[in-house]
Amino acid sequence: MKLVKLEAESKKNILENLLKRSPSQYEKYAQAVNQIIEDVRLRKDQALFDYTKRFDKADLNGENIKVSSEEIKEAYSLIDPSVLEVIRKAAANIEAYHAKQKQYSWFDSEPSGIILGQKVTPIGSVGVYVPGGKAAYPSTVLMNVIPARVAGVERIVMVTPPDKEGKVYAPTLVAAKEAGVTEIYKAGGAQAIAALAHGTQSIQKVDKIVGPGNIYVALAKKAVYGYVSIDSIAGPSEILIIADETANPRYVAADLLSQAEHDELASAVLITTSREVAQQVSIEADRFMEQLSRKEIIQKSLDNYGYILLAESMEDAVEAANEIASEHLEIVTKDPFLVMTKIKNAGAIFLGEYSSEPLGDYFAGPNHVLPTNGTAKFFSPLGVDDFIKKSSIIFYSREALEPIYPDVVKFARTEGLTAHANSISVRFET
Repeated sequence: MKLVKLEAESKKNILENLLKRSPSQYEKYAQAVNQIIEDVRLRKDQALFDYTKRFDKADLNGENIKVSSEEIKEAYSLIDPSVLEVIRKAAANIEAYHAKQKQYSWFDSEPSGIILGQKVTPIGSVGVYVPGGKAAYPSTVLMNVIPARVAGVERIVMVTPPDKEGKVYAPTLVAAKEAGVTEIYKAGGAQAIAALAHGTQSIQKVDKIVGPGNIYVALAKKAVYGYVSIDSIAGPSEILIIADETANPRYVAADLLSQAEHDELASAVLITTSREVAQQVSIEADRFMEQLSRKEIIQKSLDNYGYILLAESMEDAVEAANEIASEHLEIVTKDPFLVMTKIKNAGAIFLGEYSSEPLGDYFAGPNHVLPTNGTAKFFSPLGVDDFIKKSSIIFYSREALEPIYPDVVKFARTEGLTAHANSISVRFET
């Protein structure tokens, strides 16, 4: 990892380098994605089957694209019982956390005859994209589905690419069943996003699409936004660790590598006020690399997007962290809770040396679908709010409207909207 002194110029250069990883920088793929979407929109199932054969080498048709109850039963027979127990424990933690986010309709009435309020309604149907291919992510199933179920979504549709035999990874199917998915389809890539957005003979259109994927999936979600809602355009994973002289270099190195193994575009950044910690983390990272299974991916990630930044003060470290606005932020300092109060921009914040980032990925309960590429400055983690919509409620009696209707009429006429004004004044014609 590159050891760099944290200064204004180095911070600017690092920010520019990290932002290059944004899906918005890969518009060269957009034309191919748009062609796939249009093809699925026009040819529906047949296009979906053709692309699945082309990209996933699986033969699908109207009879086998939907995962059957027999396939789910088979998945339960294949999964290690201890893994099933862990999935259930994690699901319980995730549900308990998200239950606290649930919102309810409210109404406020006044004696004058005014009732104002807000009606909270779950989104009708949601499509959840779950990646397949090189890796399988039952944790992603839990994180995307459980908040939707807590919100009250009635139809939760999961799509995930099959293997060449047309099978879906057993733990992924089990996690889907445990989380409360209502329909599962063997489809991946931009073609699956197109099917969810526009509908085919086999897959009915949904109202919103959530879930991570590769660049084609990210750009497809961007392209169909407006036909449906989406959660966000997710970029590569990232971690930033703030550490002082009290940090354990071995723990810090392990946590940095835990994100670097996701993707060659993943970023791992340490900001520390201790030169000794910086040097020891670099040494420990090299030691770990020799024993990790994805060391080639980790090495490329660290070579391109790995940094150890030496800060003059904790204030400088915090300022840089707020500028980077990382997806995952670990604070490993003498008083992490104090440092946390100064953080404005981060997807998820992990406090202390025993709160490593993978705890949030799998088990603690808060959602692991987080804003990336600096979007933590204005986006939040996925949650129950993403699966509801709100309607304003307005009721005025005649007695409540009469004393204020001239004000409304005046406002409307100020804007030159005489029909608006008439809509109010007609109710008080003599």
